Amino acid sequence: MKDFKAYFIISAEPELVYQALTQPATIQLWTGEAAEMSAEPGSEFSLWSGSISGRNLEFIPGKVIKQQWYFGAQEAASIVTIKLHADKKGTSIEIRQTNIPDEDYDNITSGWKENYIGALQEFYNE
Repeated sequence: MKDFKAYFIISAEPELVYQALTQPATIQLWTGEAAEMSAEPGSEFSLWSGSISGRNLEFIPGKVIKQQWYFGAQEAASIVTIKLHADKKGTSIEIRQTNIPDEDYDNITSGWKENYIGALQEFYNE
């Protein structure tokens, strides 16, 4: 199992980025696909036609999103924590994901950079 931590800049205020990560209609705008998401702890979510799915654990509006991501029959939970901080360029996003299966690590980390955060950056830079 491996862990991943990275920082990114999005050219939008933290409240807007938070909405883009928690509101299904807004998620669909930047991913191009339907999303199941609720900002209720304990609720299930699904993004990119089920490529990413799990359970929402904690929300602090405009600041923190904490989720458990599912990887098949994996026993140890993979926990994703997204922290949003105001930055002079908009929002600094801190991503931390724990317990990534070794065989999925390269795919997950490139997905964060290229698809997840990359799509969000493009959405706000247009």
